Amino acid sequence: MTAMTSEEVRSFLSSGTRTGKLATVRSDGSAHVAPVWFLLDGDTIVFTTGADTLKGRNLRRDPRTSMCVDDERPPYAFVVIRGTATLTHDGDEV
Repeated sequence: MTAMTSEEVRSFLSSGTRTGKLATVRSDGSAHVAPVWFLLDGDTIVFTTGADTLKGRNLRRDPRTSMCVDDERPPYAFVVIRGTATLTHDGDEV
């Protein structure tokens, strides 16, 4: 599979409604993976979660995260994103 350009990645992430598989780090160091709907805002992935969900607690303790977004239809493509989450409680900011 050929690597996507930055523009192809943005287009892939922005086309239609996609579900990302968000990985966070549990307190014991193991991975927790959960599906999330997201939006691309410039170079930022935006999603919501409750503060008391496992995702929310994990991100508050350790903001490192990864997300895989894939297309299960031919020609089968995927994007993996790694980064650090920034938490906000301001609904206007989202």
